[in-house]
Amino acid sequence: MASHRMGRITEDIKRELTAIFRELKDPRIQGLISVVRVEVTNDLSFCTVYISAMEGMERAKQAVTGLKSASGFIRHELGARLQLRHVPELLFKPTDSIEYSANISRILNDLRSDKKDG
Repeated sequence: MASHRMGRITEDIKRELTAIFRELKDPRIQGLISVVRVEVTNDLSFCTVYISAMEGMERAKQAVTGLKSASGFIRHELGARLQLRHVPELLFKPTDSIEYSANISRILNDLRSDKKDG
C-alpha cells in the first residue's frame, strides 16, 4: 500500500514540476527541457529530479543551474499545488537521455533505410 502511494506522489510531483517549468521565465530553463525521472525518498525529505535537454548535456547543465537558483520558488509552487505535509527538498541532476534516445532512433532509421535500399 505504501509503495503505491509513493508511486502516485512521484508521478504527481513529476507532472506538477513539468507544468511549473513551463511557467518559469529564466532563459536557462527555456527550450526543450524535460523531466526524465523523479526519485523521492521514503520520508519525503528529498526529491531527485533528472533533467534532460534535446540540445544535449551542456544545455541540460545550464537548465539545472537555472533550476537550482529557482528551487525555492519551485518548491513553494509545488507545495501550493500538491497537498503534502512536507514538500521535499529538490535536487536537480542533468542527464543526456533525450540526446541518447534521439541518437538510437537515428541509428534505427538509418538501418531501416539501408535495409530498404539493399
